[in-house]
Amino acid sequence: MNILLWIIQVLLALLFLFAGIAKFVMPLDQIPLPALFLKFIGVCEVLGGLGLILPGLLRRQRYLTPLAAVGLTIIMIGAVVFTITHGGIKEAISPLVFGLLCAFVAYGRANWRNN
Repeated sequence: MNILLWIIQVLLALLFLFAGIAKFVMPLDQIPLPALFLKFIGVCEVLGGLGLILPGLLRRQRYLTPLAAVGLTIIMIGAVVFTITHGGIKEAISPLVFGLLCAFVAYGRANWRNN
């Protein structure tokens, strides 16, 4: 189970790092959200992606990993709602899956202790 969680964590971290950095690079007029809010979400995604990996690698303050996963789950819930209202249910499947994977990581890593 530990190996599966690490694989999911690494893949989600790469996804959220890419998505967060992309929010700083892409033209902001393409998305119907305020620019400041979009930048805030980008910062949250980058920090969440780092929070999925760094505490486990450094073996310090590992309780931050499930907190990062819960935060990213909340962001994905918002992404699902936004995508359904602006794009349709079919397009909301990928954020839903990513949100469920984040929730799985939060549940699987909830027993990590700060050693």
